[in-house]
Amino acid sequence: MKRYRLYVDESGDHIYYKLEDSAKRYLGLTGIFIETEYYRATFQPEMERFKQEHFPHNPDEPVILHREDIIHREGPFWRLRDTEKERAFNEDLIKFIKEQDYRIITVVIDKNAHIERYGKAAYHPYHYCLAALLERYCGFLNFYNAQGDVLAESRGREDLKLKRAYQRLYREGTGQRDSKFFQRALTSLEIKIKPKSANIAGLQLSDLLAHPSKQEILIEEKRIGDPGDNFGKQICQHIATKYNRQVYDGRVSGYGKIFLK
Repeated sequence: MKRYRLYVDESGDHIYYKLEDSAKRYLGLTGIFIETEYYRATFQPEMERFKQEHFPHNPDEPVILHREDIIHREGPFWRLRDTEKERAFNEDLIKFIKEQDYRIITVVIDKNAHIERYGKAAYHPYHYCLAALLERYCGFLNFYNAQGDVLAESRGREDLKLKRAYQRLYREGTGQRDSKFFQRALTSLEIKIKPKSANIAGLQLSDLLAHPSKQEILIEEKRIGDPGDNFGKQICQHIATKYNRQVYDGRVSGYGKIFLK
């Protein structure tokens, strides 16, 4: 029986505040799942080699790939202020994203539409997205007779609420799936939570993919305009084949890309 781990990161926030602003209106949750032996033998070592190639460092003081720091050229990413080094980094990042073996699920919620529809009964946006994400992840695991667990990036004070929401889903299921569906697929009642500083390779990739994949879904749903060619869109072109999909007809919508409202 194969084992997998789902690495989860978000783009946006869960707060119902200033929802007239498109930057605040949408929350995206991206999970990438990887077979654990492949992760140990290939994925994690290859990411470390990639980081050492572009940002030489003492392994005791690891470089953490973080989209915001990369964009603003902060910390070790100051090297990317050099145009040639930026070009080489971008090319190798695309190569890594293309060549590694993983699957993606991205769930985006329109918080404004959701709270207008449900009012005080509106779900916690992060927990709602996570439930939709786990339904697809566990669907994959059950179909292939595999099992897995879940690791999310720490969000400080929200961590305890997330642990409780995960346990509730494991014990009670959702409106779409009963508890046995989740318990058959998941190896643990507990969600694992790690800080960014823990240098988790899977979380770093989900951090890099969360924003571009959210933006792509919003463009497809005609919620935002198409900004034209940029590096985020280049990333999306190369992860198109990585999305979770319906086994028989190959559909990504509803399986690898989910839009909630």
